[in-house]
Amino acid sequence: MAVDADEQAQVGPLLAQWRRRRRISQLELANLAGVSARHVGFVETGRSRPSREMVLRLADHLEVPLRERNALLLAAGYAPVFQERRLDDPAMRPLLAAVRRVLDGHRPYPALVMDGRRHLVASNEPFDRLFTAGVAAHLLQPPVNALRLVLHPDGMAPRIANLGRWRGKLLSGLARRAALDGSLRPLYEELLGYPCEQPVPEVDIPGPDEIMLPLELRCDGRVLSFLAMFATFGTARDLISSELLIESFFPADEDTAAYLTGS
Repeated sequence: MAVDADEQAQVGPLLAQWRRRRRISQLELANLAGVSARHVGFVETGRSRPSREMVLRLADHLEVPLRERNALLLAAGYAPVFQERRLDDPAMRPLLAAVRRVLDGHRPYPALVMDGRRHLVASNEPFDRLFTAGVAAHLLQPPVNALRLVLHPDGMAPRIANLGRWRGKLLSGLARRAALDGSLRPLYEELLGYPCEQPVPEVDIPGPDEIMLPLELRCDGRVLSFLAMFATFGTARDLISSELLIESFFPADEDTAAYLTGS
């Protein structure tokens, strides 16, 4: 795959941006990669053209997402090495089967799986029953965006007792992702424009007794309290599988646990 000289020259500054983002010095990165700090400096300034293996080695130590590793390879003049298979590709069946087992095994607690754009890939019955109750039909038409589902005024937002803090949490996370992936910017601006009657803190400062920020969801005349946990596939070698995110919800108090288990 041919790439012109201007694109090739970008790989050094791109690597430097990732290094600064990770708060690692040239010397620290050089020690991790087994090269000299001088060589890292030459790569970042464009005085030395890195091999494909060097680009991947530096990207690995900088924990660059796979999609952005492909971008680094293109900028250095090399073909991408990480594929992007569709979820209906036969090769993805074992992965999706594993996802399904995780979701089913998490019952009676809610869980869902999202892709890199935070579109809903799969969910379990407790999530569908508890989290999408009362949600407008247009928000449940595929592709369902999980962030839109939560924050849209026709979605879960009216039922979230602590919407202001959850809105701040979700938007700050999306803003960080949008800074790396410009295609997420329109979604961020859309969600930012949704009305919210509760104050949204500029900085989320925990209370003295808080350990985690729960999701407080109104349901059947009570407020259920959930703690969220995220999981990813640590050995993913495909773009889609590397971006899948499993979000599992656990009861944050005894009343919620009793409600979910029917005890």
